Amino acid sequence: MRLQPMIADPRFYILAAIAILITGISKSGFGGALGGLGVPLLSLVIAPAEAAGIMLPILCAMDVIGLRYFSRSLDWGNLRILLPGALAGIALGTLCFGLLDQAWLLFLVGVIAVGFPLLQWSGLMRQDGPASPSRSQGLFWSGLAGFASFICHYGGPPLLVYLMPQRLDKRIFVGTTVLFFLVVNFIKLVPYYFLGQLRTGNIETSLVLLPLAPAGIYLGIWLQRHIRTETVYVWANILLFVTGWKLVFDGFMRLLPGV
Repeated sequence: MRLQPMIADPRFYILAAIAILITGISKSGFGGALGGLGVPLLSLVIAPAEAAGIMLPILCAMDVIGLRYFSRSLDWGNLRILLPGALAGIALGTLCFGLLDQAWLLFLVGVIAVGFPLLQWSGLMRQDGPASPSRSQGLFWSGLAGFASFICHYGGPPLLVYLMPQRLDKRIFVGTTVLFFLVVNFIKLVPYYFLGQLRTGNIETSLVLLPLAPAGIYLGIWLQRHIRTETVYVWANILLFVTGWKLVFDGFMRLLPGV
């Protein structure tokens, strides 16, 4: 059967190619720090809800590919804390869908993404050794990650706020985030379907773009193997900061009257 993608605008496919490659690199090499650019980029030419629906099947495919390389590099202690919180966040996102102002969500997540690197660089969060897993903090940040992931696929910053201070080995760090978002994204398929975001046109467009997913994942894996753990964390902070400002700007512009 010949696929008939829903989007005819060539600008969409240029932005989609960039977003998918960056997302794949981010997922497999940098713990998802830049993966949230997909929906904002696509939202330049289509509605944000439509962009989220198109990206979700691609994200699921990326997570499956990524898990093949990191299935033995997981922190199960952290995952047992994080996954229940993520489920609660997804449930809240489902209830709020259609009622929540997208501009305020982008602004809030952007502030979080910008604030964490600033705290790190200021030295206010400096500590003698790595932080230990915390059930209360893990449930809070994973809940926020699940909620933001449901609304705009940008759960990376809240999750990194919790994981990065623990200074995990880079493979454990990346593997844990890969499995976390694999579970989150596959669960999101159910409410996305019932909310109409996985209609035929969106799925067909996703399938047209799907061959780009492995390229981004493999490039990210290559970078992850050739970069030291310290460098991964430095880039994660930089990417958090840059993408955070992007979301703050997008949210602020949408809040302005007449914009």
